[in-house]
Amino acid sequence: MIDLGISKMALIGAVALIVIGPEKLPRVARTVGTLLGKAQRYVADVKAEVNRSMDLDELKKMRDSVESAARDVEGSIRTEAKDFEKSWSEVTDGVASFSEPVVPQYKHPQKKWRLKQGTTPQWYKARNGVRTKALSGAARVARYRPQRLS
Repeated sequence: MIDLGISKMALIGAVALIVIGPEKLPRVARTVGTLLGKAQRYVADVKAEVNRSMDLDELKKMRDSVESAARDVEGSIRTEAKDFEKSWSEVTDGVASFSEPVVPQYKHPQKKWRLKQGTTPQWYKARNGVRTKALSGAARVARYRPQRLS
């Protein structure tokens, strides 16, 4: 990079003061500063893009290696499975003469919820306020309607 020391910066500032003039120098310095800032941001963006592309290439290489390893493992598992099935069929061919095991048929459990509700004594239900009979909507309204004062 360019080696700019304090003495070189002072010389550039003095020449700029003479050439540009003291009235326009602050505006020009501000413009130069913004242009340098934009240039630095552009260079940083380019560096970041290059780094991203390099990382992307590395990730693609890593993905390819992982996929090839997965294919190798899958192939070895398939060959082992075929060998196991072959040996299993050889072993079970002699045993096939025995009868198949009997599996019991599914029977739905009969829940006795009516019996369970009937096991609570009536006196206990009456004492604790458990309803024993269902009321219709009209009967409930009629029962709990406030009485008129006449």
